[in-house]
Amino acid sequence: MTDVSKCQNPRPEDTEVTEDSEENTDHEREDAHLDGVEVGAGCTEIWEHLAEQRDE
Repeated sequence: MTDVSKCQNPRPEDTEVTEDSEENTDHEREDAHLDGVEVGAGCTEIWEHLAEQRDE
């Protein structure tokens, strides 16, 4: 099971994205589909966000 405290405080290297970095472009990032989901969001919010993206 994941420790909740680790979910609440993301590491800076997981959240900082620079515009000029080639490896961090939206089409290459593994977590780009989660852009727009608030830090600390629960499963329900994540599923709703993904469902909204599918509808578009």
